[in-house]
Amino acid sequence: MRSVLFHIGPFTIRSYGLLLALSFLFGIWLAERRARRTTIPPEQIMDLSLYLILSSVIGARLFYVFLHWGEFSHDLLSIVNPFQNPGEFGVSGLVFYGGFIFALLTSIGYARWKRFSFWVLADVMAPSIAMGLALSRVGCFLNGCCFGKACDLPWAVQFPLDSPAGSLFHVPVHPTQLYESLGALVILGILLLVDRHRPFDGFTFWVFGAFYAVLRFTVDLFRFYDPESSVRVFSHAFSVNQFISVGIFLGACIAFAWPRKRQDRVRPMATKPTISAR
Repeated sequence: MRSVLFHIGPFTIRSYGLLLALSFLFGIWLAERRARRTTIPPEQIMDLSLYLILSSVIGARLFYVFLHWGEFSHDLLSIVNPFQNPGEFGVSGLVFYGGFIFALLTSIGYARWKRFSFWVLADVMAPSIAMGLALSRVGCFLNGCCFGKACDLPWAVQFPLDSPAGSLFHVPVHPTQLYESLGALVILGILLLVDRHRPFDGFTFWVFGAFYAVLRFTVDLFRFYDPESSVRVFSHAFSVNQFISVGIFLGACIAFAWPRKRQDRVRPMATKPTISAR
């Protein structure tokens, strides 16, 4: 674990923040390259990226606040204050699904505004989401957050006492951050493979949704959640993220089974006319 990477003057550069920034940068780079093989001009991806960064961070933060309202009810300024600790910039506490939902709504609005297909855009962006998850979860591991339950498996990890995981557990725990990071890398490979022969616009996006829903539901079985972030069903506690995962998986199943006319099918992305870069 290495939460703090280095210092620049009075400011602390943390591994999670750096890897989150890199996940956005590499995701935008990949999406722009993929857009060149579609009817979406690559410059539209660059224009959209700023809106996506802002909306995803806001959504991820608001969803975290919703799940942990007790932490903020007596200090509302801490929801948005980026200087909560001396010498440190940023806010701790983000939830992926909150950012994903906000970014999805932003993309729908942008596609309608610019008058191009949202589903083509979703196919372009899907591998970038998987890449971003693979990078940012490594940041979670280095930061010691999003950790798993206690276990005695050979690959269990014991975090330092000054980390979020170490302050709660003094024994080894599941490295759920790495579980999700490795799973996201596998999903990225699957997306790049199936994208060559996608039968309809939106197919790659829904493949991501289906596989990530299964991955997240499974990882959350081993991840630690405080009681206020869980819902008990038949004496078993499920995370809110698991319920969202079930909904996304069912949505993907409906999308795959939805009847489509033959003329609605599209050619593989790689065979579409190339639009030159700026």
